[in-house]
Amino acid sequence: MATQAIATQREGAEVYTGEELCKKKSLELLQELHLPSGLLPLTDLEEVGRNKETGFVWLKQKKSTTHNFKSIGKTVSYATEVTAFVEDRRMKRMTGVKSKEILIWVSLSDMSIDDPEHKKITFKTSAGIGRSYPVQAFEEEEGKKEEEGK
Repeated sequence: MATQAIATQREGAEVYTGEELCKKKSLELLQELHLPSGLLPLTDLEEVGRNKETGFVWLKQKKSTTHNFKSIGKTVSYATEVTAFVEDRRMKRMTGVKSKEILIWVSLSDMSIDDPEHKKITFKTSAGIGRSYPVQAFEEEEGKKEEEGK
């Protein structure tokens, strides 16, 4: 399904390939949207695309990855293709992102920072069920990872 959506959005989109450039562009996107830099800890990125006219973005990685956000005790799975429609402080109609809740994986469809003053980010399922976490939990993760690599 995601591949089909990407195909229909390619026309007029900015498309980047190559791991280093894709990582840079994904971080630039998060920064431009005022979202935390550790939100999409994707590895081996092959392609990043964005159709500014429709707000559609996609990120393709070689294989799916799982990341544990230690400070909030959440495990999140990212498929080989992650897609979303983006706007300032929000990603909606997402595909390819799941959070582990007790024993089951739950697909996330929306993430937003509705109240930047209180520094909370809310994640929702397609059913509208959501949870909020400190934005800082997703900033710190990226910083810690970089420090470990030094």
